[in-house]
Amino acid sequence: MHCTPRPDRHGASRLAGGLLMAVLLLASLFCSVARAQQPVHDARPLQFTDPAEEARFHALAAQLRCVQCQNQSLADSNAQIAQDLRREVLQLIQQGHDDAEVKRFLVQRYGEFVLYQPTLQPGTWLLWGGPLLFLLAGALLVWRLVRRRGGTVVVDETRGDGW
Repeated sequence: MHCTPRPDRHGASRLAGGLLMAVLLLASLFCSVARAQQPVHDARPLQFTDPAEEARFHALAAQLRCVQCQNQSLADSNAQIAQDLRREVLQLIQQGHDDAEVKRFLVQRYGEFVLYQPTLQPGTWLLWGGPLLFLLAGALLVWRLVRRRGGTVVVDETRGDGW
């Protein structure tokens, strides 16, 4: 009897599995190295070139909303993203962008929500006109109530007691 060796199928699958494991290990190693090189938070204070730039920065940061806190300005928020956005706003100012360009950049990235005073456009008409509509509706309601009550006052003149 002549015996021919059969191909080792299990050895090939073990080799492929080991190769895949090595590739995944290398990929995770590169990801962790990349994460370690990129600081999550820069604790250094903001560096302004002059007092005018600082005043402009603070005025602009007060007009922008923190995208995480939602009820605080970018200047008031202590959230990590607010700190990052403050740095980015300062960099844009130092690169020569005016306030409108900085706002446009942030609106493109985060939407109109980032502005405390969104621009007047069809999507924000209700936001701008809503308070006026409520005021007019309230005035109309008060006017109708006063008018209705004014018509129902009855004076009793049959009393003879002098009043």
